[in-house]
Formats: sequence, C-alpha cells, structure tokens
Amino acid sequence: MKKAFTASVSALALWLPAMAMAQDGTVKFGILVATEGAFAEGGADGIRNVELAIQQAGGTAGGLTIETVVAPTDTTPDTTVRQARKLIEQDGVDIILGPLSGSEGIAMRDYAKTIPDKTVINGISGALETTWVDPAENFFRFNLDGAQWGAGLGSYVVNEKGWTKVATVAADYSFGYTNFLGFAVDFCSAGGDIVERFWVPLGSSDFGGVIASLPDDVDAIYLGVGGTDAINFLNQYSQAGADTNLIGGTIMADQTVLTSRGRAKEALIGTPTSGPLADDNPDPAWQEYVKAYQDAFPEGERFPSPSLFGVGYYVAALAAIEGLNEVDGDLSDGQAAFKNALSTMTLETPLGPVHLNENRQATGSVFINEVVDDGQGALRNEFKSRTDNVNQTLGLSEEEFRAMGLPSRDTPDCAALRDG
Repeated sequence: MKKAFTASVSALALWLPAMAMAQDGTVKFGILVATEGAFAEGGADGIRNVELAIQQAGGTAGGLTIETVVAPTDTTPDTTVRQARKLIEQDGVDIILGPLSGSEGIAMRDYAKTIPDKTVINGISGALETTWVDPAENFFRFNLDGAQWGAGLGSYVVNEKGWTKVATVAADYSFGYTNFLGFAVDFCSAGGDIVERFWVPLGSSDFGGVIASLPDDVDAIYLGVGGTDAINFLNQYSQAGADTNLIGGTIMADQTVLTSRGRAKEALIGTPTSGPLADDNPDPAWQEYVKAYQDAFPEGERFPSPSLFGVGYYVAALAAIEGLNEVDGDLSDGQAAFKNALSTMTLETPLGPVHLNENRQATGSVFINEVVDDGQGALRNEFKSRTDNVNQTLGLSEEEFRAMGLPSRDTPDCAALRDG
C-alpha cells in the first residue's frame, strides 16, 4: 500500500504545474490531506475518494471543469495552515477539502476566518471544538464529529456485553478527547465505571509502559488510537500476552488497521466499535459506492472497502459538487450563493442523508460494529445496530452538553454521569 501511495503522490506532483494554469470555466479544489505520520495510509485513501467523486461527476460541477491540487500535511496544525495558505495564495484554489486530523481542523477553523471569500469543507477531522467553539462561517463539516461517532457504543457494551468496568487508553490530543467523550458519556450514563485513564501522544511507537500499567480487574480496555499507533499498540499488547476484552474507538478498527500485516490485529476479533460506517451495511447506496470504489482502483492500490478517511473526503467532495450544481457554478460575491447552498442542503451520501446545524456541523447516522474473522484470513467489521439523526449534543440539551465542559483528559466526569 505504501509503495502504491508513493507512486500516486509522485504522479500528482508531475501533474500539478499544469493545473496552475486554471482558465475561466474551471473550479479548483485544494485537497488538504495528511500524507505523513500515523494517518498517511488514510490520507492516500482520501485522495483516491476525491478522485472517485470527481470521476462520477464527469469531471464537472455547476458547468465548471474541476481541477485539483494536493497539499500534503503531517497532521500538525502549523504544517496544515502553511499548506492551506499555499493553496489559497499560490495555487489559487476556490475550495479547500480538508483537513484529516482533529487538531488540524481546529487550526483550519481559525485560518478560514482569514479567507472569508473562500470555502473550507472539512475532510474527516473530528475534534468537537472545530464547529462547536466560535465556528467559522465559511467552514462546513459534513461528517459527524468524534463525540457523535462514539454515540451508542457505551450502552452497547454495558447492555449487550455486560462490561461495566473499564480502563481506557486514548490519544492525547483533540480528537482523542472528543471520541473518548462520546463513548464515556454513553457508557457512564448506562451505569459503567471508568477506573483509570491513560493518554498517549499521537505518533507513539512504544506502549510498553502503558500496557504494563493496565489494571487486571476490569471487564475491558477502551482503545482510542488509530493508524500506525493502533498497529504498534496491538503488536506490543499481543507480545505482552495480554488478553483483556477490547473496545475500539472509531479509528481503532478502520480499514487502515484491519488490513495491516501481521497477526497482532487478531486481538481485535470480537471488539465492538462505533462510527459513521459499517463495511457490510446493506443499504444499496453504500453497496453501490463500495463497488464503484473497488472498480475504480486496482486491488493492490486500495483497501477492500473504503476507509473512514476515504469516506470523509468522498462526502466532502460530494458536498462541493452538489453545492456548485445547485448554484450553477456561481462563486461570485464571496461565494455567497454556494455557501448558502451548503448550509441548507440535505446531502444524500453512501452513509445516509446528512444535513447541517447552525454551526455548519453534520447530523447523521452512527453504526455499532464488531470485528470478526471473515473466514478467509482477514478481518472485517460486522454491522450490529444503527442510530440515525445523532446530533452534536448527543441528544442532550445545549445547556446540559455545555455544562460537561470541553473534551479533555478529565472530561467527562464519569461519576457525575453515572450517578446523575
């Protein structure tokens, strides 16, 4: 996969100079995506899926020919803003699709305020604060945030698995906090108890100390890491001989992890997870999308099924294309008509219909899955249940949700939720 991705980026690099000569009758998308760091494989899938959406649209939107420029990031906010600035000031893009990671999203929210005549459509970054705290009027997120992705998982493990006492290991940054919050609110409200929380830096390679410190007297360990971090953890977890039940955060059992080499990932078998998609979702719209993805790219250059990261960028591209179609390509007056179209549309996606709230944040569906052996030497996520219309406050009133505080190492307070 890494070899194919490197070749893809090299080909794009050769193509980019020609695209700098955008003419009238074109619209230029800047694809702001991580190609280095823990989520590089997911970023490669994001690029593939933008290409797929544009191909399905016939290369046009609103009567304009679509051109693309890829701006690679390493998931750090400084790099992301620098690359976004290049897209606007040097490449002359009209619309930015991205970013990928949580803290990148918060940085792009702030940068978006400096370019009010342009539009940013989030790729797949999921930190709550991006659209919850002082949101930018030209930043749109058609994917659920990390807290929404955690909805329903906590009550599922309590009611279906009987796991009421857990320890947690999660990434020590904005998305890790957000995704954990969604799980914890549901788990603690259902009567569960989180006895100890461990936080690990994004991009970690050594989890030995954390694994050695995990308590034995718990029903399960919640893992809120992803990409190469998840693979490294599973390898070291297996080597240590640990066998406690696992609960997966949204990015723990993504295609980027399930398709990794080695047997350590088998520790995930039986692991419940939650997020915006299910690999075996029977919905015809999802099945048609998966087939289109598989047909568009050679087997050795893609995942068996679109990754979470790929789906996010696909949906972002769909939103841009649909918005341009609705306004016949009108990007005048600071893209006012286009932004209004994004704000008010109900977007039909492979995940179901998505609409935005007043913060330009998606409301949509969350799936509960369990990792299973597919009988052919690989792992897949098996669909268990689905909850529709999950909003940004997880069904709580805005006052109740704000009273919990922003996601952090210590928020939410499990005892208050459990006893409340």
